[in-house]
Amino acid sequence: MKKTWMCALALAAALNFSNAEAAYTPPKVPEDIFQWVQSSERMNYFFNKKEMCYAVDSKGHADLDTLIVPVIKTYDHVQIEDVLMKRSWRMESTDGFGKLAGEANYLSIQIPQGVVTVTEVDFIDDHFWTLEKTTPGTKVVISDLTEKSRDGIFYRAILAYEKDHRTEILSHTKGTLTEDEMEKFEREEKRHAKEMKKRKEKEEREKKEREQREKEGQGE
Repeated sequence: MKKTWMCALALAAALNFSNAEAAYTPPKVPEDIFQWVQSSERMNYFFNKKEMCYAVDSKGHADLDTLIVPVIKTYDHVQIEDVLMKRSWRMESTDGFGKLAGEANYLSIQIPQGVVTVTEVDFIDDHFWTLEKTTPGTKVVISDLTEKSRDGIFYRAILAYEKDHRTEILSHTKGTLTEDEMEKFEREEKRHAKEMKKRKEKEEREKKEREQREKEGQGE
């Protein structure tokens, strides 16, 4: 009897979502706060560039090797249906999940090692309020993920952003650096700024060369 009831519940959920499929639109994520990275068949991936910061120890010291990143993944109707059906099968509460819109994860990334720890996962509604919170503590080694892995692409994009925005991220961090650490940090930033300038100049040259080749090709 229990299995029959669960099947009926799952079927009802599927029917409800089938009817809502055409009208469903994921909630809009503020672009001034969140950086979009990619969209898959099931969800959209964003990280919070305004709250991204470095970890701080008990003495108020900033740890530049540990990045703290809030992220959001908004679901499409298929992913929402999948979550609801799995919760029904596991006999978990679905109260409030009729407005499920995605999940908010809190990541701690050990930059030198390339290890991501998922410290918290919140199911969120269409107003970004938490429906349920879990603390899995799952660890992921980025180098173990393939180039096509959605999570791999996402984590590598976050690290690429960190590399180009260290001063900005440090300004979001409540901890402080020692005088020697700050001097080292500033030297590294100056060196990286020069590398970025060279990279941008190279990209501009390559772009102009492509445009010139295309122009010459059209003239033939």
